[in-house]
Amino acid sequence: MKILVNTLFALDIGTRSVVGIVLEEYDDSFHIIDLISKEHKERSMIDGQIHNILSVASIIQEIKQELEQHHGKLQHVSVAAAGRSLKTAEGSITIDISERSLISTEDINRLELSAVQNAQQTLLTSDELKEDDHYYCVGYSVLHYKLNGEEIGSLIDQKGKEATVEVIATFLPRVVVESLLAALKRADLEMEALTLEPIAAINVLIPPSMRRLNIALVDIGAGTSDIAIANENTVTAYGMVPVAGDEVTETLSSHYLLDFPLAEQMKRQIASQETLTFHDILGFEQEIPAEEVIDVIRPAVQRLAISISEEIRRLNNGTSPQAVMIVGGGSLTPTLSKELSVQLELPENRVAIRSLDALTGVTLNDTIEASPALVTPIGIAIAAKRAPIHYMSITVNEQDIRLFELKEMTVGDALLAAHVTARQLYGKPGLALTVKVNGRWVTIPGEHGSSTAILLNGREASTKDRIRNQDVIELDFGMDGKDAEAAVKDLVDGPASIHFHLDGLAVTVDSEVLLNGQVASIDTMVSDRDELIVRQANTLGAAIEKVYSIQHPKVSAESFSVKWNGSNHILKHRPSKYLVDGREITHQYIIQDGDIIETRSPEHLSIKEIADELEIILEARADVMFNTEPVSIKKQRTAVFINGQLADHAYQVQPEDQVEFKSVSDAPIIFSDIFSFTDFSLPTNSASAYRLLRNGESIRFNEPIFGGDRLEIQFE
Repeated sequence: MKILVNTLFALDIGTRSVVGIVLEEYDDSFHIIDLISKEHKERSMIDGQIHNILSVASIIQEIKQELEQHHGKLQHVSVAAAGRSLKTAEGSITIDISERSLISTEDINRLELSAVQNAQQTLLTSDELKEDDHYYCVGYSVLHYKLNGEEIGSLIDQKGKEATVEVIATFLPRVVVESLLAALKRADLEMEALTLEPIAAINVLIPPSMRRLNIALVDIGAGTSDIAIANENTVTAYGMVPVAGDEVTETLSSHYLLDFPLAEQMKRQIASQETLTFHDILGFEQEIPAEEVIDVIRPAVQRLAISISEEIRRLNNGTSPQAVMIVGGGSLTPTLSKELSVQLELPENRVAIRSLDALTGVTLNDTIEASPALVTPIGIAIAAKRAPIHYMSITVNEQDIRLFELKEMTVGDALLAAHVTARQLYGKPGLALTVKVNGRWVTIPGEHGSSTAILLNGREASTKDRIRNQDVIELDFGMDGKDAEAAVKDLVDGPASIHFHLDGLAVTVDSEVLLNGQVASIDTMVSDRDELIVRQANTLGAAIEKVYSIQHPKVSAESFSVKWNGSNHILKHRPSKYLVDGREITHQYIIQDGDIIETRSPEHLSIKEIADELEIILEARADVMFNTEPVSIKKQRTAVFINGQLADHAYQVQPEDQVEFKSVSDAPIIFSDIFSFTDFSLPTNSASAYRLLRNGESIRFNEPIFGGDRLEIQFE
């Protein structure tokens, strides 16, 4: 024996009519005990949206009162928001993670939220919406995670250059729910649960066990066709097209000059009668074969099939599903299922009209005729019972937010409804600073902003934490990061100043700094786009050139002048020697901070060294062979006086000495000069004659000789 659990009342408020249905819920089944359908008395519903709340409330009131006559007081009702009111949009977010540590779950949650807000922004900026439309996110699904542009299963603990999250999000306008609530209130009804029309139909026709298959469900009404896509064990997308059964009705009305209600009646008779009889607006009676009428409506049916097929493919990532189920009053349109199979390139047996016989665990009262049009209202009652959208009131930073629970709602859902942007969950990074240093642009990043602290009922929470009715969310917004700052010394490679000792004297050498062409100190703060030139005086030569001659006179060159034939001549500079740890260093030596440097003055010059430097010839010299013996002949050319006294060529000149060079002779070396540098003596035996020879040729005593000559005296 079945045990009655509950009695359910549901309303399907459509564009053309309102259907009220009463069901009895048992342990494992539902029994439909009554159903009433009434058409609107005027155009109070346009494209599924309530435009005249009083008129719609009046129809609801009539249905409620008739049902109450047989089933008692009806106070709570389940309703559905039309699928045409549900908007879907895709969004994505890509961030640079090259300088981040491993990606955490909370990072991914916030990335998803950013992608949803991107989808929301796409929706709000689309041409189909008005500026004052208010849409709330009612759910989203992640389409793809990507790492460095490549799809990946999960981003948790990943590292790389960039991370991307792509989502599909669904949004419901606030005005839809508000108008439903207002109409129900005027009919003395309280909304027990809210669902969406495509959700209602798919929940009763495609149970979770079938959702691993890629199936499309199409609910064709009067004004719109609602679509839901199931795949991979879930409902992946919802959508709609703004064409449905009225497209066909209007074609009949225009072609045969019929009033719209009469054209609607004619459309419903096509499938059941071979000949259709009617009176046009001129009063003439016409009898038309059903086949002819089908030909007339075929273009409209094709347009409807094309619109539905294109939306199915868009929702299904550009591909056709494995099968299509059609419900709703418009599903009975002749040839529609065949046209859908053609447009989707599916076999005809993969596109089917589903009626109540497809519902498991649902029975009908004998007085109710089974029809595909009843699937949606039955689904509303069952889906609202199984997965209702409960009303929630949440406070976000003292702002009251109303949410309708399509799923387990989270802090992130509340933040979206409160228009808290994803970037508000992180403080803004400070502005970067870009400076050209020695011809190369250098960028210093600004400080990272701090994260926003999220408190749920006073306790720290994340965007994924579940929320419940009357929860309070507080946000302590993160601080913006500071703009980048830098002084000259922060941009110098190596130390800005060098400290060392020279012969016991402490010396500090600063780098030479030009900021935008002006001399600046190393502590000067730079601004964006400044140009900086830094020359470091870190070599011994640069330090000497810049500082030493002033701070350490001992290392200056010791120079003096000499007189040469009455004219003064300055001697060339002779540098001092420098040593570190006893090791001699050159001017190219890189001074290290803390070096101890010693100097050594140059040694004193001899007269000979000075004469060589000034290219003064002190004496002429000729090396010859005399009678087979080598002889060096020297003749003074220049006399040297130190402080007025004739000096030897080896004398070491002191800095205070007065040195004077004077030319004394420029006479050539002659043969007779050789006797001053040899011990030559006449032979003991007398000789009556002799000959002087140079290189075997006769020469006289006063003729010049040259180095390398062979000289001889031959006696006869």
